[in-house]
Amino acid sequence: MDTLDTRLAALADPTRRALIQRLAQGEATVAELCQPFGISQPAISRHLKVLEQAGLIETRIEGTARPRRLRHQAIAETAAWFGPFLATLDARFRALDQVLAAMPDLPTERKDP
Repeated sequence: MDTLDTRLAALADPTRRALIQRLAQGEATVAELCQPFGISQPAISRHLKVLEQAGLIETRIEGTARPRRLRHQAIAETAAWFGPFLATLDARFRALDQVLAAMPDLPTERKDP
């Protein structure tokens, strides 16, 4: 659970979620990640460090470049935690749909007495 807490805390920040979304398109260097955000390279590096410490991304060394990429297994494990909740909600909505479908049609216009 400690790992899950760390991952969810890392994803609580909107900039870090946006970085995850960008990295879902493919790996990128810090310089490439800075462009769409309009924030400094040190700030992006701090966000990436949090994501890396949470195990959500990893750094690949390629000469002098250090492209970041998602750790797909970590993303999948984090997403899997929500599975039971989604299944329960889905079942409840299906039950509500059945109740609503069984209800007689309600008048669409209200008539004043």
